[in-house]
Amino acid sequence: METHSVLSFTVALLGFLSPCLTRLTPRVSFPFGSPGRHLTRFSSYDVSNTTTLLLSEDGDVLYVGARDAVLALDVGHKDVITLRNKLDWRPSDKDLEQCSMKGKEMADCPNFIRVLQFLNASHIYACGTFAFSPRCTYVNSETLTMSIRPDEGRGRCPYDPYQRNTAIIVDGELYTGTVADYRGNRPVISRHLSEGRRVDLKLDDTLGWLEDPTFISSSFIPDEEKVYFFFSEVGREYDFIDKFIVSRVSQICMSDVGGQRTLQRRWTTFAKAQLLCQADNELPYNVIQDIDTLPPAEGASTDETLFYGIFTSQWSVNSGRSAVCSFRLSDIKSVFSGNYKVLNRDTLQWSTRVQEKVANPGECGLHNASDNALRFVKENFLADDSVRPVGRSLTMASAEHKYSHLTVQRVQAANNREYTVLFLLTETGYLHKSVLLQSGAHIIEEVQVFERPQPVKSLKLSVPKGVIYVGTSEGVVRLPTANCSFYWTCAQCVLARDPFCGWDTASRACVEASNTQTSVAQDIERGNVEETCNTVTLTHIARFGPNKMSAASCPTGELVPVALNEVVRLQCPAASKLSRQLWERPNSRLSSDLYLHLGDGSLSFVATPATLGHYLCLSTENGYQQTMAIYHVRQKSSPVVQTTSSYTRPRTRPTLATQAVSRSGSGQHTTGFWPEPKETRRQDTEPTQSTRDTQGVPRQRGKNVTLWTLGSGQNESGFVEGEPLPSARYPCYLKELVVVSVLLVLCLSLLITVLMYVIRQRCRRRTAPHAVTPSRESDRRTPLEQEALRRNQCLNKRTGLSPHSGQAGGSGCNGALTGSNGHLPNTPI
Repeated sequence: METHSVLSFTVALLGFLSPCLTRLTPRVSFPFGSPGRHLTRFSSYDVSNTTTLLLSEDGDVLYVGARDAVLALDVGHKDVITLRNKLDWRPSDKDLEQCSMKGKEMADCPNFIRVLQFLNASHIYACGTFAFSPRCTYVNSETLTMSIRPDEGRGRCPYDPYQRNTAIIVDGELYTGTVADYRGNRPVISRHLSEGRRVDLKLDDTLGWLEDPTFISSSFIPDEEKVYFFFSEVGREYDFIDKFIVSRVSQICMSDVGGQRTLQRRWTTFAKAQLLCQADNELPYNVIQDIDTLPPAEGASTDETLFYGIFTSQWSVNSGRSAVCSFRLSDIKSVFSGNYKVLNRDTLQWSTRVQEKVANPGECGLHNASDNALRFVKENFLADDSVRPVGRSLTMASAEHKYSHLTVQRVQAANNREYTVLFLLTETGYLHKSVLLQSGAHIIEEVQVFERPQPVKSLKLSVPKGVIYVGTSEGVVRLPTANCSFYWTCAQCVLARDPFCGWDTASRACVEASNTQTSVAQDIERGNVEETCNTVTLTHIARFGPNKMSAASCPTGELVPVALNEVVRLQCPAASKLSRQLWERPNSRLSSDLYLHLGDGSLSFVATPATLGHYLCLSTENGYQQTMAIYHVRQKSSPVVQTTSSYTRPRTRPTLATQAVSRSGSGQHTTGFWPEPKETRRQDTEPTQSTRDTQGVPRQRGKNVTLWTLGSGQNESGFVEGEPLPSARYPCYLKELVVVSVLLVLCLSLLITVLMYVIRQRCRRRTAPHAVTPSRESDRRTPLEQEALRRNQCLNKRTGLSPHSGQAGGSGCNGALTGSNGHLPNTPI
């Protein structure tokens, strides 16, 4: 528990001391399907899980290991990828049934090709998982047919399609790092296809040389005659309660044939060391994700070989972050030639005790050594020191993007200086193109390769062809490494700081630096536009005229007719993601009390006599300014029929469509490419009285201006362009107020009168005596009872006993009761 507490305190302390990572923002972003970045795709309804890519030496054929198939794609044409041949290699129904009986999902039982290597000039060696029973075979590279029947692939290919592995063929022999059993508990680094006096070799399973590894990559160094393996595993040398993952590099010699008595058919030159991707006062990035080898420059020593790797961290403090570290071959060799840790077989504890060396672990030629020397190297295979990154610092680190794959290329710029360019693939489907400068990493662009994130299995770079191939679960995507034609001005070409591209003053175009014989303008380190393009940044006086002339001398841009008290929002397009938008006015300051600078670079304010006039939007990047938009905000001249300026921006290239042209090659610079506005007539309905009182109603004025009506108060007088309106009057609404008040009083009086009448009627009904009228009870009497009742009423009236006598009632009774002879009916005469 004490060790665990110390570890937790150390992690917390290092996390607190860790400095904030520099935010790496791609300068230009190309969404999926953007016309500014051309991509070529290959997909087919019966092709999926392109897990392995192999490129021919001439770069015209791409061999793809997919699910149940090996493909040969013709990639020699620029704009299309076609299927040349296809080898179907799928398990039988019996194999699939056995795989299902082992408890595996049917989706994992097909044959996933995981090994694809050139054996010689005519054949390819291929291995697949084959329903959790690995198989390997020889494939003719021309006809894509099997030369022999597939044989067992145990120890050459993983059983599980989700387990990572690595394989490389050197001089006809296969060197692999994978697992050798069905459960994945026996990791091995082995050699196969040995002939003659050479025998196949592997690691001793009982020595614990590997601790639950995840194999990443392997690389062959010809001058060293060694094969290096890169993987991550559990670091048993650290006595932590939780499993601590470490990244490793291991080596074996090609001349190794095993010991005569000790370590028979086992490696005698195996050694491993820790790769430490860590900066000062920071937690280490201890989990390796991918690694690529960069050969030395022409004429340089093999020791200058660099290995660039992507690392992540298992610590929650660095969760979601990625780092890139580079390791020099000379540093790896120095660690392997140093001291080694000692493993106590009884306690399984490592110690750094230095003891007398009987042999040098990792040294080639130990197969003829004595048994005592072989026992020493058998137990001392872990280097005491760790391999530190170049410069003892991170090559680049990102807190926003989590990278999964990378490939690296050395590019020679126009000044004959070489730069390292990294192509990094994020887990969200973006490919970042980054150049390493003295000041740090600079991400030139990002390209969205996939519309939806999906598993990426491989990344292949073709330096001669200048393209990158990305293998996904759905197919293959190809994109060129250079995109110089996208930058159509000298300023943009220089600000990109792309070693592939330079500005050709003769053709006035941004071209690939390696494809032109003439000198091109570049400034990769600083990106200085003024010096490189021989241009001068416009000053405030140059933009608005000398001696602070009036606003009328400002260049005309887009006219924005507004009404007073409306909220105006002026858009400002960004030249790039690294640019910063600025707003200026002639002879005026943009006070924070009147103007609001929004996060997207736009400017918002309320239209008043003080805020009418010209506005200029500027984009600043790396000390270079360029005009992006010019607006002239003016008051409407008529409440009904208005004369406004219709303005349409010229159609240019995507994402920078509104950028100002900078004629840098000839030393000319313009403030914008807006022509003189053309006056057009347009009907615009004036808001009614009810809508004038409504606040916050948006109205679009073109695509770059949004107006919001705050309330009444339009001035119907005319406006002289370029002059303020200090004497502008607000309209009076006294008459309207009086009319509304009188109407309100009348409505209230009428409402009170109606209410009193209704109340009075209800009171009368409740207090009035009941009249002798037919009721519901009379309706319920029989006809005889009703006739008798009428007789009684008439008799009472005749005798004067009726309290409610009347003329109409008497006549009614007489008419009802008296017959034709004047006597009562049904009475005897």
